[in-house]
Order: sequence, then C-alpha cells, then structure tokens
Amino acid sequence: MKLHIIVTLGFSAALAVTSAAPAQVMLDLNKVTCDQFIKYKVADPKLITVWLSGYFHGKRGDTMVDTQRLNADADAVEKYCFKNPEAPLMPSVEAVIGPRN
Repeated sequence: MKLHIIVTLGFSAALAVTSAAPAQVMLDLNKVTCDQFIKYKVADPKLITVWLSGYFHGKRGDTMVDTQRLNADADAVEKYCFKNPEAPLMPSVEAVIGPRN
C-alpha cells in the first residue's frame, strides 16, 4: 500500500512540474490580424500593445514612455480593429498612431 501511495505521489509531482513549464511560442506580428488581436487569439492585447509601443518608439529612437498616451493608443487601435477585423495589425497600428516626433 505504501508503495502505491509513493508511486502515485511521485507521478502527481512529475505531472505538476511538467504542466507548470511555460510553452515557448513565437509570434510574427506581421501576420496577426486585427480580429486575432481584439479577440485574444494570440495573446493579451495589452501585452502586444506594450511591445508595439516599444517597437515604434525604438524605430524613432525615442526612449520616453508616456503611460497615458500608451493607454489612449491602445484604445484607438482596439477601436480601429473592431471596425476593420480583417486588417493586418502592424499597418493598422501605424495608421492609427502614425509617426510622432
């Protein structure tokens, strides 16, 4: 009986460790549509928005983060994507946010 309990506990511990390991998933945002973005099909839209903000700021060489602007931009992109679900995400973000100095 003790052996059965030990084996069961060991198996349960092995499953817990295995299921806790995070999966590594790469995401090409050039292939993501607005529909996928707003419906959480690829990741949390807020996380993607933060990454996109960093990406576009990096392209401009801008290291400043305006957190209020970040929220406003995320809302504007979401609103655009609801109206244009088939649109690709990256050009949509560029269209909504546009170049800034």
